[in-house]
Amino acid sequence: MANRHVALRNPFQPRFAYALEEDAKTIEGQPLLKLIAGDAWESGRYPETLHKLAEKLKRREAFSNLIVPVTIKGKARWWELSASPRSSEDGVFLGFRGVGSDVTEQHESAKKISHLARFDTLTSLPNRLQLTEALGNSLQEAERWRRRCGFFMIDLDRFKAVNDTLGHPVGDRLLAQVAKRMTMIMTENELCGRLGGDEFAVVLKDASDSNYVERLAKRIIETLSKPYEVDQNTLFIGASIGSAVGPADGRTVELLMRSADLALYRSKEDGGNVHHAYQHKLHASAEERRVLEFELRHALERKQLHIEYQPVVEANGDNGIVGFEALLRWNNPKFGLVSPAKFVPIAEEARLIVPMGDFVLRQACVDAMEWPESTKVAVNISVDQLTSPAFIESVISALHDSGLPAWRLELEVTESIFLRDGGHAVQVLDRIRKMGIKLSLDDFGTGYSSLGYLRNIRFDTIKVDRSFVQGAAKSKPESLAIIRAVVALADSLNIATTAEGVETEAELAMIQQLGCNKIQGYYFGRPMVHADSVALFNNPQRSVA
Repeated sequence: MANRHVALRNPFQPRFAYALEEDAKTIEGQPLLKLIAGDAWESGRYPETLHKLAEKLKRREAFSNLIVPVTIKGKARWWELSASPRSSEDGVFLGFRGVGSDVTEQHESAKKISHLARFDTLTSLPNRLQLTEALGNSLQEAERWRRRCGFFMIDLDRFKAVNDTLGHPVGDRLLAQVAKRMTMIMTENELCGRLGGDEFAVVLKDASDSNYVERLAKRIIETLSKPYEVDQNTLFIGASIGSAVGPADGRTVELLMRSADLALYRSKEDGGNVHHAYQHKLHASAEERRVLEFELRHALERKQLHIEYQPVVEANGDNGIVGFEALLRWNNPKFGLVSPAKFVPIAEEARLIVPMGDFVLRQACVDAMEWPESTKVAVNISVDQLTSPAFIESVISALHDSGLPAWRLELEVTESIFLRDGGHAVQVLDRIRKMGIKLSLDDFGTGYSSLGYLRNIRFDTIKVDRSFVQGAAKSKPESLAIIRAVVALADSLNIATTAEGVETEAELAMIQQLGCNKIQGYYFGRPMVHADSVALFNNPQRSVA
């Protein structure tokens, strides 16, 4: 009926019958509503707009641009109707006169636009707009009925590694599978949606039972942590959840989402794959991070940063010093000595790690010149540094300005550098090694397997994480097996091994027995300022304990 107008004064004229795909004689004498309402005519349960049309017709009232659903031969259509009552000169009601147009295409387009505005295109889950509306309604209901509603912020653990290693198309298909699993868990009490990226959320209409909230969070984590099969790849991810309960943790949508986000941050800090409920002290922690970031932005220029050096010794013989690891320290007037575990993540988030890393690199090269010529210095390199366009030039400049031979500098990287842009990392490290600089792979075995990269990059040292060292000293079979495997692998590739975190004589004996080449830990020396590291070489016995 597109652009075909129907006069309602005589609805049974041929044009109207044509629009209904009926014969004019067949429909003659039948009520208008019966002809357009379909199954609703028998049940009497009209859609709202048809009910409104029926009322207008019953009361003989004019109506304009009324869009109603119409069923033609079992197919749903939409008509826009306008009409007004007509009467004779003596006041006798004659019926309605008006026009109608088929607006099905326009209605469907508007419906699609509305759907796009409220649903995520990748997963078909409700999007941020719909989630915030639902949370707002739940908060109002909670206030009205004196109950509690809830909100989950969910972040996928290790998802970035999938995108970086297998590509975004695989990541998108993984997100679609996550959405399906989330939907299967939900009940009528919950609405799950996608906020964007790898962040999902759940609105709990009624969260009065704290045990139910905890059980739901646990079930989500367990469900999302099961393996996925995507394009013949078996993928493992996890989920971190932060939850908040309204109105106790926030009387507005913004405050409640902020509280859940702070709880999620706590879950990520704890290593992920856990759930934390909001606590008021988290706001204090967030404020502390904000102040620390502000102070950290001025730490370099105010000369609050300094380097301490931890000895690395030979595992056998006289345990002589073969080098030091440079460790960044921050002494702030307001906070005192701030732990690296606290300020380094802040520096990474605030994109301050590159200038800070450059400071460590330059100062370490200068300080190393005061040690014996055979002593190396190891400097940790972050992912952001390695991917910086100016990184190679920074290394060359640090060596040139200090006069330190390239072979005395050892750059330490972790397996995580291969997860952002593995191809680029390989190219940069290859250039570094061709300059004569040594390479060390730190925290080996604690993250993603780097066996493929050991084939492509010639590392000089593999560092065994302290967790394995401690486990081996306690005769844990898994730790013993891992260290034996790492040492055997390194020996076959002519790579040295350094055991980290050796703190006791029992750990030292075990590491020597397992065949590691070098040792680092409190048993031989804690991190010390540069002057103390120089003084070690003035002791004839060169004891570093």
